[in-house]
Amino acid sequence: MNVIIGLFVKLVYKGFYGFYCKTFIKRLFLFFSNMARIRKFSAYRRIERPYTRFSKFKKKSFVKSTPHKVTVRFDMGTRKKKFEYNLDLVSKDDLQIRHNAIESARMTCNRLLEAQAGKNAYFLRIPIYPHHVLRENPLAAGAGADRFSTGMSHSFGKPISSAARVKKGQVLFHLNINKQYLELAKLALKRAAKKLPCSCLLKVSQAK
Repeated sequence: MNVIIGLFVKLVYKGFYGFYCKTFIKRLFLFFSNMARIRKFSAYRRIERPYTRFSKFKKKSFVKSTPHKVTVRFDMGTRKKKFEYNLDLVSKDDLQIRHNAIESARMTCNRLLEAQAGKNAYFLRIPIYPHHVLRENPLAAGAGADRFSTGMSHSFGKPISSAARVKKGQVLFHLNINKQYLELAKLALKRAAKKLPCSCLLKVSQAK
């Protein structure tokens, strides 16, 4: 009798253990696949031919929807004043810059200028815009990956983010300011450059 009860308990235990083990592995796989959606930007940094055109005409539109862009303000400060100095933050490389990096740099630069100089003491403009839609074809690895992955049968991918396509020598940030806050402006643009995934050059010139 004890042997039969022992076998029954083992079978029940193995059944429950197998079920919960499979469920746990499945949930763990889904968790890590969701985490991997935001990759390091080195995966999208290189400029390639954009097959991600978004058009109001259905036949010309390769991507049916555009992802949400974090950057909403491209002009800050005051436009009405004339300032003594112009500062340009210029890219040294050809690359793509994701919209969240642009927003991070904008916030860092604008916060410092607004706090120490005031809104009426400068004019900051971001001339680049994240038009390019980034796509990703999620490829799963591990046990049961064939259930989640489509392989290369539908390899075009889904829109995940957007980026600005930047060429070498292109202006990333343009700042107008007076001589009184010139050193502050240089510091603000240097801080912004640290948030961008490229080497930058700071150009200072007097307004004509």
